[in-house]
Amino acid sequence: MKKGIILFAFILVASLAWGQNFTLSGYMRDANTGEELLYASVAVAGTSQGVSTNLYGFYSLTLPKGTYQINFSYIGYETQVLEVELDQDVTQNVELGTAATQLAEVVVTAENENDNVTNTEVSVVTLDVKDLKKIPVLLGEQDVLKTMQLMPGISASSEGSSGFFVRGGDADQNLILLDEAPVYNASHLLGFFSVFNSDALKDVKMYKGGIPAQYGGRASSVMDVRMRNGNMKEWQVSGGLGLISSRVTVEGPIVKDQGSVVVSGRRTYADILAQPFLEDFDNFDLYFYDLNFKANYKLGEKDRVYASGYWGRDVMGTDEFGFDWGNRTFTGRWNHIFNSKLFSNTSFIYSEYDYGFNVDNGGIEIDLDAGIYDYNLKQDYNFYLNPNNEITFGWQGIYHQFQPSTFSFDDEVQDAAQKQDALEGGIYIANEQKVSDRIQLSYGLRLSSFSNIGTGIAEDAEGLPTENTYEKGEFYNTSFNLEPRFAATYLLNENSSLKMSYNRNAQYLHLLSNSTSGSPTDLWLPSSPVVQPTIADQVALGYFKNFKDNNYKFSVETYYKNLQNTVDYKDGAEIFGNTDIESELVFGEGRAYGAEFLLEKTKGDFTGWLSYTLSKSERQYEEINNGEWFSARQDRTHDISLVGIYQVSPKLSLSASWVYSTGDAVTFPTGKYFIDGNLVNLYSERNGDRMPDYHRLDLGATWELSTKKPESESSLNFSVYNAYNRKNAYSINFDTNAAGATEATRLALFGIVPSVTWNFKF
Repeated sequence: MKKGIILFAFILVASLAWGQNFTLSGYMRDANTGEELLYASVAVAGTSQGVSTNLYGFYSLTLPKGTYQINFSYIGYETQVLEVELDQDVTQNVELGTAATQLAEVVVTAENENDNVTNTEVSVVTLDVKDLKKIPVLLGEQDVLKTMQLMPGISASSEGSSGFFVRGGDADQNLILLDEAPVYNASHLLGFFSVFNSDALKDVKMYKGGIPAQYGGRASSVMDVRMRNGNMKEWQVSGGLGLISSRVTVEGPIVKDQGSVVVSGRRTYADILAQPFLEDFDNFDLYFYDLNFKANYKLGEKDRVYASGYWGRDVMGTDEFGFDWGNRTFTGRWNHIFNSKLFSNTSFIYSEYDYGFNVDNGGIEIDLDAGIYDYNLKQDYNFYLNPNNEITFGWQGIYHQFQPSTFSFDDEVQDAAQKQDALEGGIYIANEQKVSDRIQLSYGLRLSSFSNIGTGIAEDAEGLPTENTYEKGEFYNTSFNLEPRFAATYLLNENSSLKMSYNRNAQYLHLLSNSTSGSPTDLWLPSSPVVQPTIADQVALGYFKNFKDNNYKFSVETYYKNLQNTVDYKDGAEIFGNTDIESELVFGEGRAYGAEFLLEKTKGDFTGWLSYTLSKSERQYEEINNGEWFSARQDRTHDISLVGIYQVSPKLSLSASWVYSTGDAVTFPTGKYFIDGNLVNLYSERNGDRMPDYHRLDLGATWELSTKKPESESSLNFSVYNAYNRKNAYSINFDTNAAGATEATRLALFGIVPSVTWNFKF
């Protein structure tokens, strides 16, 4: 260990002593709006030296003394070439104008045309939010989560749902961040819409593997969603009017080129449209609303502050029965440039998810309330050591508060599950290193910790929970986990490469669900002396190849994931109203493996992609299925997505997507018997049966309308969901008819669903 530290210090000192060097640094922005360009390219002409901007559009490039031609580029923008003389440190902010001839719309993008081949990222998907409008989706509502589900290794949790599984992991193993704030339930209307209003978003990045060390807390994936800063040049209004929802966004400068603000709101009105068909219900409510807000201001050349937030709520029910749930987040950030090599971001983050329902039965009221509340403080640093090494490091602390469920009867609390508090922490260091023109490495280490606080749960000699033995505010059950991260790229030539990655992730929070599609009342539970943290180890190997001047991109990745301490309900668990839910759980292990294929066409009038996933996901518990391995519910052998976009003319584009997947693993009854005169179903092993295979075709068209002002935009989007009216099974129920025979009834949610949306900007 001592020798390793000495060697690391020697390398660091040697790197710092690398000749007489000077640093070129600054921000890259959109010339029309002032928005920072994330992951844009800064390259030295005629060499392989270069860097990318970070999450805030900042770059730093250190070179020996001399004069250089520097290329500043970003997909969809005109490349700008500047001659820079480096005889001292230079600050150069660059604004790129939109390319005169726009690239054809395509969803999957990268910083450079061959970046998918050359960078160290493996198992990563990036969405260009502005391109989502041409992908046909349910009810015409642009949705980043549903578009993500069209990529290999990412599958929808159910018909129409915005919930998803990544590489055989459970739904709770996906860390979803909105401006760094965790979103615990990313669904509206029981999953048919996501909480992400695309008008408010700038960048979406999904890590399926090779997860960087700055992220922690989930076992399978990270989805990092960034909101737009707002136009710093002029005021704008944009939005859309659809069949069941409308949205509007207002943005503009607080002070021109100094600060900006953006406010985006959305609301559905399905209950208003459905009211004529619901005469038996009084004051029926079925809607959601959400509001995104973000403001930023430059305090000087080296400091900038941000404040952003999200408020969203779903309301469903009548005067007799009501059900609501929602998220709230707030992020306050401070960017500071210490010098041309060191950049920092300090964040305070608040996140809340809560739900409740109430029943009014003849004046007798019954209520339930539950939620999870987070307070998060973190600091992240980028240190640009030299052109071949970018070091990131930082720390994070999260204070969790859990309120599992509280029942009240006529405003008097009747039963309350025990409140639980916890502290989760992490420190990390990582390096992006260019070893040679062919080899690039990304490696790091994260140390995470978790402690229960206050009133907790102890266990007896048999491992069962006992009464509380911990005083309020007392720390107990503290655990630590080392989480190494590593990725490597070997460039075979300028058009092809081999990549591999390994990462270990520790997850201390667990979602307990007993439904096939996820429910707002699913329960979040912290690790405890009974519930151990889930540990996931994943390795991935990929081959990446571009053809015909980067017009076509192909990749194939294989992966293997091992899961320790997975959590599930035992057979016959008593769930509803149970204040001792840990006694109903079982703990085991899991494994998932597969291969993912992706072929993209990124240029020309016709663009799109074909993705195919071949996979297996299994679980094992001693108390279930006689201890034998069984298929996880999300196990799908085959998953195919085919997406095509055709630009017929500058004003008209057509699109289509077709999806197919193996049916989910489920447990069906195999027989029946009588107990005390009551008919009871007999079930075989867990998830031993399959739902019917799923497939669907969606069609779309976008017509750009003429406007009086060049800077204004207006378009009509038409879409047809499930164009050939496939009756895909959402659920299958088994009932006994009058003759005593068992009948299976299939429920299909959607037939053909047409929609039209008018989108505008002025």
